[in-house]
Amino acid sequence: MKSIIQEAQIFGPISHYCQYIHANQLKFEKYETYQKRSFRNRYTILTTNGVVTLSIPLAKGKNNQQAITDVKISYDENWTENHLHTIRSAYGKSPYFEYYFPELEKMLSKKPNYLFDLNVQTTTWCLKKIKLDLDLNFTNEFVKKDETVYINDLSILDLRNSKVTKPYNIIKYTQVWDDKFDFVTNLSILDLLFCTGPEASQVLKKMISAT
Repeated sequence: MKSIIQEAQIFGPISHYCQYIHANQLKFEKYETYQKRSFRNRYTILTTNGVVTLSIPLAKGKNNQQAITDVKISYDENWTENHLHTIRSAYGKSPYFEYYFPELEKMLSKKPNYLFDLNVQTTTWCLKKIKLDLDLNFTNEFVKKDETVYINDLSILDLRNSKVTKPYNIIKYTQVWDDKFDFVTNLSILDLLFCTGPEASQVLKKMISAT
C-alpha cells in the first residue's frame, strides 16, 4: 500500500493530484505549523487576464508558525464573493461549470472559522468529484520529513511543503482561454475539473510519470 502525507491545501495543484492516483491513503498533516506563501491558503487559476493567484485572508495575528488547526480565516473583507466572482468569470464558459460551481459556491459560503477545516473539506470534495477512492485521515503526531519512509508498514510519499512533485507528463487538455494563451501547466485542480469533468481522473493517470 502507498500512503501520502500532505499539508491540507485549498484547491491544490494538479501535480499533487497526479500523485494521489496510485495511492491508497491520504493523511492530512494535523500537527504542523502554518507557513506563509503556500498552497494552504493560495491557489492559481487561469482567467481572461492570465494566471491569477487567489488567497484566503487570515485573521490578524502571528499566523506564521502558529499551529495549523488554530489558524482562523478572516471575513473582514468579502473574499468569498470575490473568489466566486473570479472563478465564475474564469470558468463560466467551461463544459462542466454548471455541474461543479453550485456546490463550490455553497461550500465557500458556509464561512468556516478555521483554515484547516475548510482545506480538508475542499480536498475531500475535489477527490470525490474526481472519483478517487482514498482512505482520508490525519497524522497522530508530527514526524520529521526525513523519518517518513515507513509508518505502520505503509510506504510513505511525503509531499509536505512540496511546490512541484515528482516529474509528470504534460498532457494538454482544452482550457477555457486557449485562444488567448498557450497551455498553462500545474494550475489548481479546479482548472482540470471545470475543463474535463468526469475525465479528470483519466487525464491525471496519463500525466503521472512511470519513472
